[in-house]
Amino acid sequence: MSSSSTTAATTTGNPPQLPPSHSLNHTELISTITTFLGNTNPATSALQAALSPYVPYITPDIVHSILSSPALQRHPSALLSFLNWANSHSTLKPLTPLPLPPLLSLLTSLISQHKFNDAKSILQSQILSEHPRHQLHRHLLHPAPPLPPPSKTLLNTCIFAYCRAGWPILAAHIFKRMKRLKLRPNLLTLNTLLSSLVKKNTSSRSTLFCKELFDDALKLGVSPNVITFNILINGYCLEYNFKDAIELLGKMEDDFKCKPDNASYNTILDALSKKGRLHDVRDLLLKMKSKGLFPNRNTYNILVHGYCKMGWLKDATNIMELMTRDNLLPDVWTYNMLINGMCNLGRIDEAFRLKDEMEGLKLLPDVITYNTMINGCFEVKTSEMAFKLVDEMREKGVQMNAVTHNVMIKWYCKEGRMKDASEMIRKMEDAGFSPDCITYNTLISGFCKSGDFAEAFKMMNQMGAKGLKMDTVTLNTALHNLCRERKLKDAYELMNSARKRGYVVDEVSYGTLIVGYFKDENADRAMEFWDEMKEKDIIPSIITYNSVIGGLCKLGKTDLAINKLDELLKNGLVPDETTYNTIIHGYCWEGSVEKAFKFHNEMVEKSFKPDIYTCNILLRGLCREGMLEKAIKLFDTWISKGKNLDAVTYNTLITALCKEGRLEDALDLVAEMEEKKLGPDSYTFNAMFDALNSAGKTKEAEELLSKMSERDNMVQHVEQSNDEQNVIARESSDESDSSSMDYSGQINELCAEGRYKEAMSIFLELTEKGITVHKSTYITLMNGLIKRRKSIMKPVP
Repeated sequence: MSSSSTTAATTTGNPPQLPPSHSLNHTELISTITTFLGNTNPATSALQAALSPYVPYITPDIVHSILSSPALQRHPSALLSFLNWANSHSTLKPLTPLPLPPLLSLLTSLISQHKFNDAKSILQSQILSEHPRHQLHRHLLHPAPPLPPPSKTLLNTCIFAYCRAGWPILAAHIFKRMKRLKLRPNLLTLNTLLSSLVKKNTSSRSTLFCKELFDDALKLGVSPNVITFNILINGYCLEYNFKDAIELLGKMEDDFKCKPDNASYNTILDALSKKGRLHDVRDLLLKMKSKGLFPNRNTYNILVHGYCKMGWLKDATNIMELMTRDNLLPDVWTYNMLINGMCNLGRIDEAFRLKDEMEGLKLLPDVITYNTMINGCFEVKTSEMAFKLVDEMREKGVQMNAVTHNVMIKWYCKEGRMKDASEMIRKMEDAGFSPDCITYNTLISGFCKSGDFAEAFKMMNQMGAKGLKMDTVTLNTALHNLCRERKLKDAYELMNSARKRGYVVDEVSYGTLIVGYFKDENADRAMEFWDEMKEKDIIPSIITYNSVIGGLCKLGKTDLAINKLDELLKNGLVPDETTYNTIIHGYCWEGSVEKAFKFHNEMVEKSFKPDIYTCNILLRGLCREGMLEKAIKLFDTWISKGKNLDAVTYNTLITALCKEGRLEDALDLVAEMEEKKLGPDSYTFNAMFDALNSAGKTKEAEELLSKMSERDNMVQHVEQSNDEQNVIARESSDESDSSSMDYSGQINELCAEGRYKEAMSIFLELTEKGITVHKSTYITLMNGLIKRRKSIMKPVP
């Protein structure tokens, strides 16, 4: 069949007739199909109809030869249609990954006709199928004849494809290759690469590397835009490096004449609010307005989130009202943040009211709304209400997601119901959700808290087997376990080695060790870690400040704690109830009740609102120092003001009255306590019994004891049963310890020498024999798993 007859058939709309397939040899078949593709419109059904008889004779080699044909270089659509047709026939597979010659030929054809999206799709498929060999990547970095060197456009396209395939570090290698060749990447390539690197790995190393690539691009003549700067600002903010983020905000305008937009400011405002730095938020907001930029809905939502995080729900509500005045109606996200704020403070009824309000505005609660409220119900011990919300989700067609399952798993772990938590994993997988790092970290933490280190280690092993990388949360769980076991030296060594292996050592990591050293009554070492954390530009939040203040106060160093309070105020952080209560408690613990009241009064003037915990600290302080009359006067003042007091308040005063022999006054308070349905409880009974016995009122003491026995009979029965179980467990544990001590020591020694593979081999052998090891050995093995992780970032060649 001649070329002219094929063309004629195509122009008339009829499928061209190819020669019989059995009459053609290998070379003729390639030539015939090539000629056909060069003259056929691939959008017609002619391709499928004409090529179907050739399927038994077409091999991968023939496909590769046709894709490499110079005659088809100007027909990228025909080539793409042919490749898609070939891929659709299972007899021709596997066609991917393609060998480099046909791949490069096809990409050159697509790029020459500006079919960049098709080229990126082909590349992404190739990159994923090549892993882990990455032949294309090697060619791009070190091209060798007879293959042609990659063009600038191909390199740009490959950078985008490697980023989209989840390999931004390989894309960065290509970028560095372009720099060495003095080839200028386009702006979209730069922005895609920077964005992928920032999202893939949030660490100071990643941000420094992004800055290095940015500087390389500038040297090559790339002019950055506002998106470029916003990506870099986001990178700094993800690691809470506010200093560099705000500096870059100024530089982009001064040095590059590039005006920041709402996204530039919102990114920093969001990060500041997450850290509770509301004073800095206010200052940056004023600067934003001075530049002629006005808050948009995102800005307002960031402010609502910041106030909710601090527990300032009244201020958050005021922001919502301000939004409405500016004709920006609150959206589902706004309501979700307010509901989250209410749930965090245990105000679950108000959270339900907000849910009703948003439904009244035709804003439908989404899965985030339900997840927040389910978690809130679990936190305030109303599990029945939580499960009703789960049922409501199903009824309203809101699908449970991985977070919903994780919330429920977390609750089961908190309740110590580890069997139910494990069962929930099965349900999660049945629903089509794979357990993620959060799931496993929750289970690891739950098993550790319940003392089942064997299961915790098993979960950590499973995590690695499923390809889930142990992250900072896993690291912090391991650090917490070591600190709880008073293995502070091991915790310190683990944190140092983890940093070298690419883990992000964060504020929680340092905070865990700081608290650990304070509990070990080693304030100097705790403060060394505090200084080291700040030297590494890890900015402490109010939570970490509270840990340090609490540690200093417990060690009788309240004046130093006041210095930390001053420091946090200078850093723009806002103290919360925990901060104030800790310092008040510190003064009372030292016996400096006058200082405690003075500090309390000063803080009230600065808008601090004392809660019941504050009242109980002050009352206990007065009673402890023998200032009973002042305590009674303070108590009466609270009663007259209608303050809601609890059982602790009454028990504190009752105990003090009993010690002073004022039984009648104490009994009056017991009656009042009973009337308010606050007790009495076992603490009250014990105080009264001791007082009656000391006063020689044996009969009254016996009556009280009888009353106590009736009330506590069931509790004692349960406690006795638990004691018996504990004895059995201890006996069993002793036998196990004696038989496995040698093995545990051997495993610990191997881990100390870094021989984790051998340690695991012994452990698995023991498991098969049913021999248990000591819990400290499980902790050692868990730390070994963390230490074996390779670095995330690889050096750029």
